[in-house]
Amino acid sequence: MDRPTMSIILPVFNEEETLPELDRRLQGLLGELGETWEVLFVNDGSRDKSLPMLKEMCAREPRYRLLSFARNFGHQAAITAGVDRAEGEAVVIMDADLQDPPEVVRDMIAKWREGFDVVYGVRKKREGETWFKLVTASLFYRLLRSMIRIEIPIDAGDFRLMSRSVVLSLRALRETHRFVRGMVAWVGFRQTAVYYDRPARFAGETKYPFRKMLKFALDGIASFSTVPLRIATWLGIGAGLVGIGAAGWAVWTRIFNGETVPGWTTIMIAVSLGSSAQLLMTGILGEYVGRTYEEVKRRPLYVVAEEVNLAREERR
Repeated sequence: MDRPTMSIILPVFNEEETLPELDRRLQGLLGELGETWEVLFVNDGSRDKSLPMLKEMCAREPRYRLLSFARNFGHQAAITAGVDRAEGEAVVIMDADLQDPPEVVRDMIAKWREGFDVVYGVRKKREGETWFKLVTASLFYRLLRSMIRIEIPIDAGDFRLMSRSVVLSLRALRETHRFVRGMVAWVGFRQTAVYYDRPARFAGETKYPFRKMLKFALDGIASFSTVPLRIATWLGIGAGLVGIGAAGWAVWTRIFNGETVPGWTTIMIAVSLGSSAQLLMTGILGEYVGRTYEEVKRRPLYVVAEEVNLAREERR
């Protein structure tokens, strides 16, 4: 069987309200493109009616494929499963909540035809999101970019098209704590952007509350930067300077004022600074040690419970 020209990967987690509209818009887009295609839905342990609805969609459309996880493994693992099984010469990653408009894929394909290996979507506007999320997301991308040596696009999520060469390179990267957009930047190849306005969710609630956003940010930083570990050196230098300053002040007071400084305040400040630095660094080291522990266990990144319209054999 010949490869399809395009594969679309769609992680799905509790999207029963969105799936009918997603199906309608996908059929409209793919019917217009005139390319051979497949769509891979990755059910990430949904607890609503998403799984039976996806099975029904696959029964009607044989070019729809379904991977269903044994439990919720997370958005990045779902993307990874899709990348592992995608057969297309061009592979598109997008969310199932329709905040990544399927129609933008046309522009991505045009850039791919021009010779680009990665075409990522950059959000010009983000409707339906709180000021807190907008500000923290903006700060995170700029902070991450300043801490690492690779160029991770600012204001771009996982919505992107990748060539077959990039997909095969990604399959070789099997770390447990995954930050896919950083991994795509790391492998290199020719990359460019398309710009779009990101609409609000079509229905339902966000699957990325603050707790998950924070974990995702930590994964991104710890996966691509050792700068947090260097904080120990900076804190050590800072604590040394504070100590020298406190000693100088005590000597000055003793010589010129003729009084012995009681020192309680100075001691408490020094102890507090030292204790805070130690606890901070213990926490940072714990993050890296914990990730090392997870990696050496070599557990699979996900467990598939069910497949629909997919052959078991993976073609490389």
